[in-house]
Amino acid sequence: MSYLVTIGLEVHSQVKTQTKMFCACRTSFGDTPNTNTCPVCLGMPGALPVLNREAIEKTLLTGLMIGCGSPEISKWDRKNYFYPDMPKNYQTTQMDLPLCIGGGVPLYDHCYPTDARKSITTANKVVRLNRIHLEEDVAKSTHLGNSSLIDFNRAGTPLMEIVTEPDLESAEEAFAYVRSLQMILQQGGVSDADMEKGQLRCDVNISLRKNASDPLGQKVELKNLNSISAIRRAIHFEIQRQTEELDRGIPQIQSTRRWDDDRGETQMMRTKEDAHDYRYFSCPDLLPIETAPLLAKVRPLVPELPHELAARFEKDLGVTAYDASVLSSDKHLARYFEAVTDAAIPGKKVANFIINNLLGTLNERALGIDECPVAPEKLRALLVLMENGTLAANQAKEVFTVLFDAPEKDPAAIADSLGFKPAAAGELEGLVDQAIANNPAEVEAVKAGNEKLLNFLTGQVMKLATTKPNPKQVTELLRARLL
Repeated sequence: MSYLVTIGLEVHSQVKTQTKMFCACRTSFGDTPNTNTCPVCLGMPGALPVLNREAIEKTLLTGLMIGCGSPEISKWDRKNYFYPDMPKNYQTTQMDLPLCIGGGVPLYDHCYPTDARKSITTANKVVRLNRIHLEEDVAKSTHLGNSSLIDFNRAGTPLMEIVTEPDLESAEEAFAYVRSLQMILQQGGVSDADMEKGQLRCDVNISLRKNASDPLGQKVELKNLNSISAIRRAIHFEIQRQTEELDRGIPQIQSTRRWDDDRGETQMMRTKEDAHDYRYFSCPDLLPIETAPLLAKVRPLVPELPHELAARFEKDLGVTAYDASVLSSDKHLARYFEAVTDAAIPGKKVANFIINNLLGTLNERALGIDECPVAPEKLRALLVLMENGTLAANQAKEVFTVLFDAPEKDPAAIADSLGFKPAAAGELEGLVDQAIANNPAEVEAVKAGNEKLLNFLTGQVMKLATTKPNPKQVTELLRARLL
C-alpha cells in the first residue's frame, strides 16, 4: 500500500563567531581535544554565562534573510537532561520566545539531486519555518566499544536550531531544502555550514498516513544526520521500513532512531521524550533580550539571496538560467564572476569560461573558488584577448593552464611566449593567398559547396605561419576569399 509521507527537519547550524556562546573560549575545529575550555563551557559549579552579542545578531540576520519575524522580547531557558556531552545536566536554549519565528526557505531547482531534477513537481516551493532558536552546542562524543571519549572544544559553540513545519514530502525535497538553506547561510556569512566539520547537522522527523484527511501518523525522529546524501538515504530507508510495518498491521510509536551509514539502515535508540520530560524553565542567569535595536543594526547587512543574485545575473549580464544558478550558488564564486565581467566581454562568455574551465581546474586541484590563484583582473585580461580575436578559444585555454600555475604573469606575455600572436599587417592575407595557390583542387571543392575543406585550408595557413595566429580569423579570411 502507498502512504502519504510527511517530513519536518530540525537543522542545527553553528554560528560563525570567534568565541563561544556564553564564554570567551575560542571556537575551533580540529584543535587538540579539550584545549579550548573554561569553567563555563565545562559546566563547573558557580560559573556564570555571558551572552555572545555577535551570535545573537547573526541569528537575527538569518531570520531576516528568510522572512522570519521576531518577538519584542526573546528569553533563555534551560532544557534539562543527563548525558556526558552536557556535564551541567542542562542546555541553555530557547523555548517559548525564540529569536526568530515563522519565515520560509525556497527550494532551488538546482539544489535537488541531479537524478531528481526532471521530476520536480512543485516548482518554486517554499518550506515554511516554525522557528529559529539559539542555544549552545554540546561536546563531541566518540564511542569506542565499551567506552566513550568526550571533547569539550565544541561545547558552548553558538548553535542555531532551524525548525521547519511538516511541509516536506520526499527525501529529494529534504535534500534540496538542506542544500538551499546551506547556500543561504553561507551567502549571509552567518555560518560556513560545512557538514564535514559538523557545522551543520540535521534531525529528520517522518510520519506516514493513508489519506490527506487523516491525522499525521506517529513521528519517528532520525537523529544527527551529518551529510546531505545520508539524509536522503536514511529517509528512503525509513519510509520503506514504516511502510512494510504498517502493511503488516504494526503501528508506529513515537521514537528516536539513529542512521547506520555502513549498514544502510536506521536503528532504534529510544522512545521519544516529550517537551515536559525536559522540564524546561527560564534561565535565571541570563536577562531577556530586546530585539528591536539588534534588528535595526543587522537589517542593512541582509545580502542578495541566491535566487535574487541569479535573477540579476540573467537580466543584467545575459547569462542563462543554468549559468546563473551555478554562479549564484556560492558567494565567493558570485563575487569572482562579477569582478571578471566587463563591458568588452559578453557575460555569457565570461560564465562559460568560469564554469567550463576555471571550476574544472579548481576541482582537479581540490581547491575552492576562494583559493583560486588567478586574480579576476588576470582572467578578464585573458578573456579580452579571446574576445578581440587575438586568441582562439583553445589557445585561451592553453594560456589559462599556464596562468593558473604562474598567476603573477601577464596573459598577453604568456600568449606571446606560446607563439599565440596576430600576424603582422598584411602577413595573414599573404599566407591565405599562398595556401589558396598551393591547393587548387581543394579551393575548387570549397567553391563548389564543400565548406568542410575550409578546415583543411586553415591548417595549411597555420603551417605556413611563423607564429600561431587565431584559426578562426584564418577561416574567416578564407571564407571571404572563396565564398
